[in-house]
Amino acid sequence: MKSFLHYKNRILVTGGAGNVGSALVERLIQDPDNFVIVADNLFTGSAEKLPKDGTNWKFIKCDVNIYDDIMPIFLSYNIDYVFHYAATVGVQRTLDNPVRVLNDIEGIKNILNLSKNTPVKRVFYSSSSEVYGEPVEFPQNEHTTPLNSKLPYAIVKNIGEAFLKSYKQEYNLNYTIFRFFNTYGPNQSQDFVIAKFIKLALKNQDITIYGDGTQSRTLCYIDDNIDATVNAFLSSEWENTTINIGNDNETSVLDIAHKIISMTNSSSRIVHLPPLKDGDMTRRLPDISNMKTLIGNRPLVSLEEGINKILTKWA
Repeated sequence: MKSFLHYKNRILVTGGAGNVGSALVERLIQDPDNFVIVADNLFTGSAEKLPKDGTNWKFIKCDVNIYDDIMPIFLSYNIDYVFHYAATVGVQRTLDNPVRVLNDIEGIKNILNLSKNTPVKRVFYSSSSEVYGEPVEFPQNEHTTPLNSKLPYAIVKNIGEAFLKSYKQEYNLNYTIFRFFNTYGPNQSQDFVIAKFIKLALKNQDITIYGDGTQSRTLCYIDDNIDATVNAFLSSEWENTTINIGNDNETSVLDIAHKIISMTNSSSRIVHLPPLKDGDMTRRLPDISNMKTLIGNRPLVSLEEGINKILTKWA
């Protein structure tokens, strides 16, 4: 096995044992020019999502929010690129752990302070559709839609974006910001809507929905997310830009539940719970013109196709 020093690109992926991070790692290690360091504290990620083979990657359990945990990785591996995906995620989890969410600001600062004035060429940051809060304009555009986020998770993502832009201005550290809209796939934790509904439907158990279920979502299959983000990595054209990563086909949460029940031939009932006090936005619809350019304007994976892909992998 050759030393990591002999690889063209040494890439750090924080949160690399999560849903999106693990899929990104799998794609990056397919390129023999890449050596990938996966950093994760396994709070919401899982070691089961790490690659099963390949010699051009290494997992290091650490907490990016603790400087003394993450600093040795930068000192040891001569990092060229960073994908900073580590974060506390999930609406209910972030509502239940607001201080843990706010601590993620330390991780952003650690990554940027360790990347500036080093060989790091660009930092890729997983922001979120939550920075838009309750939008006042559709579709939600990277440049014109006001950001009115109020919840800790959304505020932290907004702060992260401000840090990246400030470090570019002061230290000339290049960045690319990805504003992720709901991304789902077979490795998603089963407390997120698609995975949760499929799990319940397969067991013929009640599917619970907050409120009347008319709140809309646009659901992006993991392959579309990874195609777009890796192509942004491969091109300098997307340096110092912000890109919505999602799907532009709106579906209500109630329709998602009905579709999954139908596709799984389930006898599950839909049970409505009181609306969430905070965090359950009424509508999401991104402008994904930039993302479509990144994937060559090919068709996106439909919700039916995505659900079938999950069912096939879970079978």
